Amino acid sequence: MKSLIIDAKNDKIVLQIIIDNKYYTNEYSNNRENFDKLSLLIFDFLEKKEINISSLDNILVNQGPGKFSGIRTSIVVAKAISLSKNISLYGFSSEDIIDNNYNILLDLVKNKKLMKNLIKPIYSS
Repeated sequence: MKSLIIDAKNDKIVLQIIIDNKYYTNEYSNNRENFDKLSLLIFDFLEKKEINISSLDNILVNQGPGKFSGIRTSIVVAKAISLSKNISLYGFSSEDIIDNNYNILLDLVKNKKLMKNLIKPIYSS
């Protein structure tokens, strides 16, 4: 199973690809410039790891709580990729992540603890 995780809730935008037991992670500054080119950052990251976007099984996106711009931008980009490439989309909460271990999200998907295609943004104040 190949999964792309997008997490832009805090000071960094974290992109992680999980393929079976292999992990590839890139981090970017969470700023306006990177929001404007988030899709390009994702495509570049996948290309460098020689992964065709159509081969992804899942996209998991942090729906908050977090900063408005980071949450909103990452959700929009994740939805667009999901719809255009027919990839399953899951939203997760910031509280689902423990010690920056995104692998737990795959267990949540397998155990049907995350709802497919149900994204409810949660913005912090």
